Amino acid sequence: MTIQEILSERILILDGAMGTMIQRHKLEEADFRGDVLKDHPWPLKGNNDLLSLTRPDIIKDIHRAYFSAGADMVETNTFGSTRVAQADYHLEHLVYDINFAAARLAKEVAQEFTKREPQKPRFVAGSVGPTTKLASMSPDVNNPGYRSITFDELKEAFREQVTGLLDGGVDTLLLETITDTLNAKAALFAIQELFDERGKQVPIMISGTITDASGRILSGQTAEAFMISVSHVPLLSIGLNCAMGASALRPYLKVLDEKAPWFVSAYPNAGLPNEFGQYDQGPDEMASQIEEYMKEALVNIVGGCCGSTPDHIRKIAEIARNYTPRPLPVLHA
Repeated sequence: MTIQEILSERILILDGAMGTMIQRHKLEEADFRGDVLKDHPWPLKGNNDLLSLTRPDIIKDIHRAYFSAGADMVETNTFGSTRVAQADYHLEHLVYDINFAAARLAKEVAQEFTKREPQKPRFVAGSVGPTTKLASMSPDVNNPGYRSITFDELKEAFREQVTGLLDGGVDTLLLETITDTLNAKAALFAIQELFDERGKQVPIMISGTITDASGRILSGQTAEAFMISVSHVPLLSIGLNCAMGASALRPYLKVLDEKAPWFVSAYPNAGLPNEFGQYDQGPDEMASQIEEYMKEALVNIVGGCCGSTPDHIRKIAEIARNYTPRPLPVLHA
């Protein structure tokens, strides 16, 4: 059964937070270095993506936990695996290796579960994060015309990342937590170049982030404007993730439901962080808020972002069984 076939029949369950689960392990500098980087001259603690090379056992266990909880699809541990983000750790030379390894780890676990339960195939989404730089905004309030990165530099960075993900065997590509649509356009351009060169493609999923109550992503677009900006590319799904809790995303999902010709996804944070940066929303509360999406048939794909765990995903998956997915709109010429 393909992803598209599942989406036409039922709500597909995405996994929850990777970082939240990694934090539970209380890792130290040595875990991030492993044998591969024991002599690297810069600190590496906190570079979670690197763990796909140095602690693959932890990453595979996290994927297993989410699949066991009911996820149909897990994301690769590659949210910050571009040379733009890895430059903070002076690890640009390992970008391909990190992405390839992360994709292979996730794929191995997905195949393990699919073999065990062939009636419920498992899938891997290659996570492509927004990078640490914006193409359409200046980081210097005194120089609004300045840009810290160019479109072409972003395109090449995304191309390198996606090459590793595709070689590693991902089933889809997920451009997520989009705060600047110009960054996303660079990624889409790179992906389409690679598809053309390889003569093979995988479905593309895209997910933006509404950053505050204004209902806009960081670079200023509304949910509808964001959707229109990427509508030149054939997509599997469009949606929203991160930033705000489930209840706060609902009005913007309604916009996508009304306008989007593709499947719609939502994977919010487990509420808003408290003063210590922790997420207090439990599985029952988060799942009940996401259930409101399902009651209105707003979504085809649901999961969790920051603060969510396998317990959250298990509860969301249980509730999702009671609802039908959002029907794709019939487009008229």
